Amino acid sequence: MRIDGRVVTDPARDVGEDTRVEVDGSRVAPEALEYHLVHKPAGVVSTAHDPEGRPKVTELVESEARLYPVGRLDVDSTGLVLLTNNGALANRLMHPRYEVPRTYRARVAGTPSKQALHDLRKGVELEDGRTSPARAEVLTRAGRESELELTIHEGRKRIVRRMCEAVGHPVKALQRVSFGPVTLGRLRPGDSRKLRPHEVDALRRAAGLD
Repeated sequence: MRIDGRVVTDPARDVGEDTRVEVDGSRVAPEALEYHLVHKPAGVVSTAHDPEGRPKVTELVESEARLYPVGRLDVDSTGLVLLTNNGALANRLMHPRYEVPRTYRARVAGTPSKQALHDLRKGVELEDGRTSPARAEVLTRAGRESELELTIHEGRKRIVRRMCEAVGHPVKALQRVSFGPVTLGRLRPGDSRKLRPHEVDALRRAAGLD
């Protein structure tokens, strides 16, 4: 197999929209690119494969394409997951260099103080390093819990849960409501839809591809 004239032996190699792929001297027509938004319910894993046999987010979309999640949500969290077969765009969206924002709504124990919010906005120290500054606001307070909105620019494992835990407010429930310019809107848990052309264009701009 040749990609843009160079011999490649990795069958899983990602290619871009304009990449020329040849097999045995003949050009291979590229797979049509697809972009989907899914509202992941709790209990569904945001991976294309799961050795434990749990429900996968890719199973919520009817498509013949080989789709992969853009980043992950832990199994207990809900909300927006992007699926695509555009590896180049997915890699850009996940790369810390491009600082594509992700916004979450977290129901947390207690009411974060001004100091806790200040720490989240400045960055908190975790076992795998200090977090980047976040946008943090308390939306509502009800009894012994509060709803917190957090916007971050990195995708470390369970980072929102660990950030809230670090400032003394463990997460009771977590939902991602936006990824870059794309928002969850009123999509119901378990449902999906294709991204609109202007949303794809906005994602490309967010990833520095335009």
